[in-house]
Amino acid sequence: LARASALAAPYVAGVDLNCGCPQSWACAETLGAALMGRRELVRDMVVETRARLAADGWAVGKERHVESPRGRSVSVKIRVHDDLRRTVDFLDAVVGHPQDRLVDWITIHPRTRSTPSTTPIRTEALEILTSRYAGTLPILLSGDVFDLSSLPFKPSTPGLSTLTVEEDGLPASNAPPTPGNTNLAGFMSARGLLANPALFAGAPSCPWHALETFMCNAARCPLPLKLAVHHVSEMCGPGMGADKTALLPKRDRIRLAELGTMMELVDFLDQKLEEHTGRKGGMRRDL
Repeated sequence: LARASALAAPYVAGVDLNCGCPQSWACAETLGAALMGRRELVRDMVVETRARLAADGWAVGKERHVESPRGRSVSVKIRVHDDLRRTVDFLDAVVGHPQDRLVDWITIHPRTRSTPSTTPIRTEALEILTSRYAGTLPILLSGDVFDLSSLPFKPSTPGLSTLTVEEDGLPASNAPPTPGNTNLAGFMSARGLLANPALFAGAPSCPWHALETFMCNAARCPLPLKLAVHHVSEMCGPGMGADKTALLPKRDRIRLAELGTMMELVDFLDQKLEEHTGRKGGMRRDL
């Protein structure tokens, strides 16, 4: 990890060690979520990585170097154990002393290695871990971040130092949780952003503007056709959140896979945008 980080450092803002991937091929190689059982190894990896980056002249002083152009972060993403005490032991080792912690931040995915993604996140685990570590370092949430207006917890009550989580997994307040009104420093999304790149702009489902922006970027930095079609298909389908609005019906999404060139894809989307929005001229080319 230290050597790979040194090679990547000139091109990235930080290095994140993913101890959350549950895929069997990763765990078989002692990668991803398998590392949740190797806390000393993970601790040594982040220590050596930070030391290597510092030796190469990168600024790894955490908050002291946030504004530095040579600032580089070292962070860890985790899942939780069935026995949450093991997760606490893991974080105690990897985070280190609160006054001189080993990582810049952690991202918590409150599911176990074997929990299906269709099962809601463990909000009680999130509450316990956040209340224990939020005063030490920034914590990001990963998992079930599909719509910022319907996250599975509510804003913290002013004056409390813990994240307030709903027992039924549903928010009880009309005010949506944000990094500013919870003890979370931010949210991370994978499947949610794939379906709706405008998620963090507050859009409950993917708007045409996001699709147009993607196509403009794909024109400037060409993607293989199959990869472009994959992203377009995800954006045009029902979102992962409560709003299941789709840009295109299923028959049109099936048609996407039959297109043979990027120009056919552009022409098809131009036509469909006019049909569904009434706006003449197809997609914008200036985004």
